[in-house]
Amino acid sequence: MPLQVSDYSWQQTETAVFLSVPLRGVCVRDADVFCTDSYLKVNCPPFLFEVFLYAPIDDESSKAKIVDDAIVFTLYKKEAAMWENLSISGVDKEMMQRIREESVLRAQETARGATEAKAAAKREDQKYALSVMMKIEEEERKKIEAMKENERIKATKELEAWKEHQKQAEEQKKIQKEEKLCQQEKQIEEERKKLKNKKSLTRNLASRSLATKGRSSENIFSEKVKEDSVPAPRSGGSIQISFTPRVFPTALRESKAAEEEEWLHKQAEARRAMNTDIPELCDLKEEEKNPEWLKDKGNKLFATENYLAAVNAYNLAIRLNNKIPLLYLNRAACHLKLKNLHKAVEDSSKALELLTPPVADNANARMKAHVRRGTAFCQLELYVEGLLDYEAALEIDPSNEIVQNDAEKIRNIIQGTELES
Repeated sequence: MPLQVSDYSWQQTETAVFLSVPLRGVCVRDADVFCTDSYLKVNCPPFLFEVFLYAPIDDESSKAKIVDDAIVFTLYKKEAAMWENLSISGVDKEMMQRIREESVLRAQETARGATEAKAAAKREDQKYALSVMMKIEEEERKKIEAMKENERIKATKELEAWKEHQKQAEEQKKIQKEEKLCQQEKQIEEERKKLKNKKSLTRNLASRSLATKGRSSENIFSEKVKEDSVPAPRSGGSIQISFTPRVFPTALRESKAAEEEEWLHKQAEARRAMNTDIPELCDLKEEEKNPEWLKDKGNKLFATENYLAAVNAYNLAIRLNNKIPLLYLNRAACHLKLKNLHKAVEDSSKALELLTPPVADNANARMKAHVRRGTAFCQLELYVEGLLDYEAALEIDPSNEIVQNDAEKIRNIIQGTELES
């Protein structure tokens, strides 16, 4: 049975009530205080103090202060007036119980309203933070796109300058060739004139020496001279021509030649690069030290849905050779299955970094890298970034219906989110 505190003291002004509740022999800091506009309760076992206030107070601005063996309350009145008593007189048990219950209900409603307001404020803060983050990312993306555009313009100008230089060199060569041909023609013409003069001189000498001979012999001699002066006809034959085999499936274009050469050079460097200074290689067979063998092993494990083992195979292959983009691309697929979404984004980005320059030989791999990174972004609820990757994949393969349908779904999700917000 709690002990009712009756030796309390109180004072008042027109606007406030000062109440001191003594709690001797107990730790006042453990006291439980409950206050509403018409009810005040202090529970500090074994003591209990409650009062049904004479008039309503402002419970939000009222204060409680702990002093030595007592709690001092400063209660601000809602209406400025002097009270006749601290508590209401003539209150029976039923009225007390009703006031207690109403006070508890009002306190619960106030607490519920404060919780809802706090949750709403938290949601607004999260929306604001998300919008700020999206703006920052959009600015960064625009900055990167501007840098890419500047680099593209610079590269285009350099390529145009190189083409102009090549064109001028070709024209110079053509002019030199024409001049050389003119000189050769002049030399041939001079030689013909000399030969003609020589023939006429020979005929004159022959006519003089053979004046006594008949007309037939002169005709025979002239026919022989004609036969000697006519060159022999060209002989027929065949020429064997062998063409250089082409790696890429598309036709050769001058505008893509530099990019294709760079891609082939990078692939050759990736095949030559090998890191054999790894302690784990000591216990492996020679075939197991080959990154291509490990990649095929990882593909087989992925097909059997053993994704963790496939990741381990790709990890070792990447440690052996970190220049092969398909290793990162396949490991990204495993991370998607294992819900390691951030790692899937990292591996897809690394694969795209290695799949440069963009040529027809790596178009399918680039499309897959964009789709897998976009899928990871969407599962992270970063739908704007995911849509950008899907649109990049459609630029590579515009006729892919699956990618088109997924991109349309993402657009609908983004539009629905904007409407809700």
